[in-house]
Amino acid sequence: MKKISILGSTGSIGVNALNVIDNHPDDFNVIGLSGNKNGSLLAEQIKKYKPQYVAVVDPETAEFVENEVDLNGVKLLKERSGLLELSTLNDVDLMINALVGSSGMEPTINALNSEVDVALSNKESLVMAGAIINQTKEKNNTKIFPVDSEHSAIWQCLVGESMDDVNKIILTGSGGPFRTLDIEKFHDITPEKALNHPNWEMGNKITIDSSTMMNKGLEVIEAFWLFNITEESIEIVIHPESIIHSMVEFKDKSVKAQLGLPDMKIPIQYALTYPRHFKTDWEKLDLTKLGKLTFEEPDYIKFPCMRLAFEALKVQGTTPAVLNVANEQAVYRFLNHEIGFNDIPSIIEMACDKHHFIKDPSLDEILNIEKWATDFVKSYKSKTL
Repeated sequence: MKKISILGSTGSIGVNALNVIDNHPDDFNVIGLSGNKNGSLLAEQIKKYKPQYVAVVDPETAEFVENEVDLNGVKLLKERSGLLELSTLNDVDLMINALVGSSGMEPTINALNSEVDVALSNKESLVMAGAIINQTKEKNNTKIFPVDSEHSAIWQCLVGESMDDVNKIILTGSGGPFRTLDIEKFHDITPEKALNHPNWEMGNKITIDSSTMMNKGLEVIEAFWLFNITEESIEIVIHPESIIHSMVEFKDKSVKAQLGLPDMKIPIQYALTYPRHFKTDWEKLDLTKLGKLTFEEPDYIKFPCMRLAFEALKVQGTTPAVLNVANEQAVYRFLNHEIGFNDIPSIIEMACDKHHFIKDPSLDEILNIEKWATDFVKSYKSKTL
């Protein structure tokens, strides 16, 4: 039985991961859970899965959990320090990092240093500290299993293949809710409109990232570190139906693709059961009902966040970390109606241009850059509202 800890168990990925585990109760044992502010859901999860460790970042939520649940036999870890302690556990086989944003970077490094493999949904870890994470992984002989549907698709396409034979990686994206919207109308985009994704059910932050196409930009950087391939060998293709989750083109010009319905349980389960594909009762893909699959070139004018991500990857150093944090904080300000949709890429570009660049940053330097970029975005005054 594989012992699992889930960081971010009350979020979209965490809930789906527990649904996967529910389908295979004899194969997995939940050792640790973590949450932030959704105390009622976390309390239900504790009662159901009876983990040995629970981390609660928000102090008020921790107090709620203590009053709501009999924690006999459960070690309660509080605040950010408790989350980091949970990520250092070495008596688990796999840590699922389902945290949102830059908060997931240190836990990824901690788990790898504890010789624990990581099922990684938190792409921001690799965007901010890809070089450090890969060095840590190699030093401790640990593995990262991608949970993002696109990177899981690439991973599956590469099984049995040599990277020497790969010509390029093709990341597919739906194009988000504004793929066909005229750019002149972007100033009217509200958080409510941006949260209405046509295909996927995701958390708020990643849904906004999909609407700006920054999600695809971050995935480019993630693919660079996961698959050890040059930025010139990574391509984005818009695929509105979200059935082909990504592709790999080989040097003989053959192409492998991984297909499936847009359901995050599929890549989550593969990360948990690799190299097996366990049987499930989920809805299956019926190509005859789909009728057709369509593809388009990405529009870097309408969606400049993709361009900014490629540029950050090219210069590397601290720039991808600034890109990530500035985007994260700008998204939160947009969700709070403090800035407009078009402010998001503007803020990111300014932050990348103005920050003090470091070519080979240490972890402490990345954490300092995170604070600088956060403060920079908070001080920005909207030009569109």
